[in-house]
Amino acid sequence: MAIAASDILLTGRVAVVTGGGAGIGRGVAEGLAAFGASVAVWERDADTCAAAAAAVTGLPVVVDVRDSGAVDAALDRTEEELGTVSILVNNAGGTFRSGLLDTSENGWDALYRSNLRHVLLCTQRVARRLVATGTPGSVINVTSIEGVRAAPGYAAYAAAKAGVINYTKTASFELAPHGIRVNALAPDLTMTEGLAALSSGDVDAGAAIPVGRAGHVDEIAAAAVFLASDMSRYITGQTLHVDGGTEAAGGWYVHPRTGAPTLGPG
Repeated sequence: MAIAASDILLTGRVAVVTGGGAGIGRGVAEGLAAFGASVAVWERDADTCAAAAAAVTGLPVVVDVRDSGAVDAALDRTEEELGTVSILVNNAGGTFRSGLLDTSENGWDALYRSNLRHVLLCTQRVARRLVATGTPGSVINVTSIEGVRAAPGYAAYAAAKAGVINYTKTASFELAPHGIRVNALAPDLTMTEGLAALSSGDVDAGAAIPVGRAGHVDEIAAAAVFLASDMSRYITGQTLHVDGGTEAAGGWYVHPRTGAPTLGPG
């Protein structure tokens, strides 16, 4: 079976990107649209939802994906207007600093709901429709480098992201007989609008990343397009680290002053 250039195209497919109003989500929405997909942007913020959808000539759906009823309504509207959803990108999420000794039950639950619960809800709802219609599909879960390493001050967030990785494996097994693939993307530091505002050019955000810089949303989007397309038809249950080599390096980095490979404090 030869590879064809058309294998990367998503023409005729309908994609949902949760948290698609800004940052990585918007970049992924734009990437999927560039390769032919009809895109629904699912986002809580009405303004960014409308702007992102307009940028991809897509469908804006204002929804809180932490709520099962809202997810059901969003999926109904998306399928009524665009057709059967065969690409789902579970990108919504967020975090805040909360030390282990100070994390409240409410704080833990909030981070679980923001980063893991919606992955179940959205995957389950979309997969049910695909199974019912006998349609193959691709689910892409956005996790994080923090899901595979210690994250002091962010234990609840890291635990949720680790959960996304394991959920990806289990869901891929259960859904494989139905032709539905499930994979994950694990970025490290990625230059979004929020990060750019925080850094203000004062900090070299990529100093500890082996390739020497932070990632760009388009690089995450490129990986998402690959996993959504037939180019990855035999790949499922995997977490692809789009992180400039951070996970592979295991703590090693190039010292900014000496240029020497360094492990731990310089």
